[in-house]
Amino acid sequence: MDTLAEAPHSLLSGVARVLVHAGKLNAKTAEDLVRSSKDKRSSFVQSVIESGHVAPADLAHTLSSALALPLLDLSSVDAQKLPKNVIDAKLAVQYQVVVLGKRGNRVFIGGADPTDQEAAERIKFATQLSPEWVIVEHDKLAKMLEGSASSASESIEALSSGDFEFDVTDDVTTQQEAAEATSDVEDAPVVRFLQKMLIDAINLRASDLHFEPYEFNYRVRFRIDGELREITQPPIAIKDKLSSRIKVISRLDIAEKRVPQDGRMKLKFGSKAIDFRVSTLPTLFGEKIVIRILDPSSAKVGIEALGYEKVEKDRLLKAIQRPYGMVLVTGPTGSGKTVSLYTCLNILNQPGVNISTVEDPAEINLPGVNQVNVNDKAGLTFAAALKSFLRQDPDIIMVGEIRDLDTADIAMKAAQTGHMVMSTLHTNDAPTTLTRLMNMGVAPFNIAASVLLITAQRLARKLCENCKVPAEYPREALLKAGFKADDLDGTWKPYRAVGCSACTNGYKGRAGVYQVMPITEEIQRLILNEGTSMDIAAQAQREGVRDLRQSGLLKVRAGVTTLEEVISVTNE
Repeated sequence: MDTLAEAPHSLLSGVARVLVHAGKLNAKTAEDLVRSSKDKRSSFVQSVIESGHVAPADLAHTLSSALALPLLDLSSVDAQKLPKNVIDAKLAVQYQVVVLGKRGNRVFIGGADPTDQEAAERIKFATQLSPEWVIVEHDKLAKMLEGSASSASESIEALSSGDFEFDVTDDVTTQQEAAEATSDVEDAPVVRFLQKMLIDAINLRASDLHFEPYEFNYRVRFRIDGELREITQPPIAIKDKLSSRIKVISRLDIAEKRVPQDGRMKLKFGSKAIDFRVSTLPTLFGEKIVIRILDPSSAKVGIEALGYEKVEKDRLLKAIQRPYGMVLVTGPTGSGKTVSLYTCLNILNQPGVNISTVEDPAEINLPGVNQVNVNDKAGLTFAAALKSFLRQDPDIIMVGEIRDLDTADIAMKAAQTGHMVMSTLHTNDAPTTLTRLMNMGVAPFNIAASVLLITAQRLARKLCENCKVPAEYPREALLKAGFKADDLDGTWKPYRAVGCSACTNGYKGRAGVYQVMPITEEIQRLILNEGTSMDIAAQAQREGVRDLRQSGLLKVRAGVTTLEEVISVTNE
């Protein structure tokens, strides 16, 4: 058997020497891996792991025992709470290290190779602190660096190198006013802060950014997977400069601070352009600003990615392929109605079809679709735009929202005169949508003759595939939630959220929960007899239409989400 003495001392050192001593590698293999890592200009640790001779966890435990250094499981650490800007992000990536904390004149460094003297010297020089090594698993470290520090720092580097710019026009203020405003707020720290917040929001898959001024503090929160999460508390002194900066690039009136304003801005990031919708609101201590990230790719994800069960998807596709009629999508604000409608429009968007939409405002630009923004001040309401559409030879019309009898009446007539009409309403489920239309004043025979299908939806947070674990619930709790006794046959297990570095509190992304109700002859008869929403819901159940809770429980069975999440989003 090879021994360490047989290998050249100059070739085997550091981690290689430790692994040979521990019997994890023989000297010949260690030599080959050292040479290979030098040829590839990669670290020895990376070569060992890529070769498959030693697993990352085994390597970390061996080094910890041999060198008497502490071992830390990075999956139990929240990357967002680690110290920021202690060392340069490029340095962290180059030497594959992460700063875990500081105490006095010491800095605690997490790394897979504590024998790397060059890394230690560079960190000591950069921080003027004494590095103390903590051993972490190489694969978890690489994932953390890739997911947080590297992407954020590369993004910021791209910003400062000029790859990132805002598309600013001065159609609200005059050129002179815009120039003055820009010079007033061209404060480098404020500009960099705003850019970093936008980039971080995109990297964290946030849907909204909230900038909130209070009496003694200023707070920034992101909405990630439907939940608001505090990100930072910048100095309160920057609130006015930041507000002015956002207003300038959103083409809003920077002098007007007493009334709410709405605008848009575009961020050009390399070859990609991202739109943002901006809303300002005067509060007691300054203007609260909410920025919505409008992702054009969300309209092109395909209907399979939205989370419809097969029978629900087939019902929806059958309805939108009809030559005329009305399809309604309902649910509260932020339940994904717009994405569902845009996905349907994307399927129907062919060269031989004329599609017109009226929205307040148009969130996502769809090439090949004629999109109109509502402008109440100019008299361009939903109803006015709809009347105009009917003279524009349309095949498909999409109305952002049916809010009043005028809009509902024109939409119904359009659906009865050879047009496919799609729209949204704010109701709790599909059956109550029909009674809501009656309460608006729409005649029951118009509803029965026009509406083909109603989809109610919610968004439930998806479990993180990396860290979800089976959960044990009392049988009574599962039955009370809506499961039938036959469902609890022991062939499946629910899962619960845990939380790891790759997700937020055990969840990552969202999936739709749907109630897809076609309007059958029996339901039409109930509408004509002015039946209640409960009568319609009972008939839909008899026809095999799952309500929102039942659809959510299917997602629990499939391990997509948790029982708590489904109860939360379908608790009427």
